[in-house]
Amino acid sequence: MTTRIQYITRKTFRYILSFFVIITLIFLIPRLMPGDPILNILGEEVYYVTPELVQELKAEFGLDQPLHVQYAHYLVNFVQGDWGYSIDYMQPIFDVIIFRLKWTLVLLIPAVIFGAILGMLIGSIAGWKRGSKLDTETTSTFLFFYSMPHYWLAMLFVLIFAFHLDLFPLCGICSGGTEGFERFIDILWHMTLPVSVLTIFNASYNYLIMRNSVVQVSEEGFILTARAKGLKEKVVLFKHVFRNALLPLVTVIALDFGFMVSGVLLVEIVFSWDGMGTLIYDAVLARDYPLLHGCFLIIAICVLVANFLADVMYAVLDPRVRGEGVG
Repeated sequence: MTTRIQYITRKTFRYILSFFVIITLIFLIPRLMPGDPILNILGEEVYYVTPELVQELKAEFGLDQPLHVQYAHYLVNFVQGDWGYSIDYMQPIFDVIIFRLKWTLVLLIPAVIFGAILGMLIGSIAGWKRGSKLDTETTSTFLFFYSMPHYWLAMLFVLIFAFHLDLFPLCGICSGGTEGFERFIDILWHMTLPVSVLTIFNASYNYLIMRNSVVQVSEEGFILTARAKGLKEKVVLFKHVFRNALLPLVTVIALDFGFMVSGVLLVEIVFSWDGMGTLIYDAVLARDYPLLHGCFLIIAICVLVANFLADVMYAVLDPRVRGEGVG
């Protein structure tokens, strides 16, 4: 128990330090971008004609102060839970992000779950039957999909299934004018294509990780011992190989929840899905510093929390990890 507490404490300290570095970079990077957020709000004509209004708005958003002063206010407001107001939307940043984040999660959660299940099952079978026709065909197929950019596969799906076959809507979250169960079905209809694109890409990566892991574990000595005992192939695969091969995939699946929040950006743009991806895109175009801070902060929290949970899962599945660096 002491070893486990030491392991979690050490990891917690590392993540706190990493988070401090990340929030510092989140503050600096948007300010290094070219452009002026006030110019985007007022337009060129008003911006250059009314310098008094420009200075007033900069003072209101704290952009007239030195960089180190802005950073100090940024840290104080963050600790107090005050994320400020969006320059572009003129609404509390937290409210804007929560509204958009829920629609990203509508795509993200099923894509991660389906992608993990498909990748684990098919990857396990292909790795167990390495060199077979099934292994060759599935590996070639998943490599083909994994090599495609998200946005290209999304546009291909729109072109085939929405434009030519007219099986699904071209864009949007729902058609409008629906309520209750009818609205729920309408949203499912609209999210089918983007979820399919994300699931295919996610399953492709999970498949490659799981297949290679199964191949590696299958060559271990304890697998030969299990076979020598006369155990059935299915028992050896799912009881001995699968559990040990699952360790690398734990990290990948956990990180998917963090990274795919930003990774769906181009897919959301293709399907005009009003989630976090399109919100970040709009915030970049508008040079909306406070909103960018909030968006990147949410992504950072998702990635760090997911990574921390992956480390904890590693310790649960493999006790050897807890003893690393302790003693």
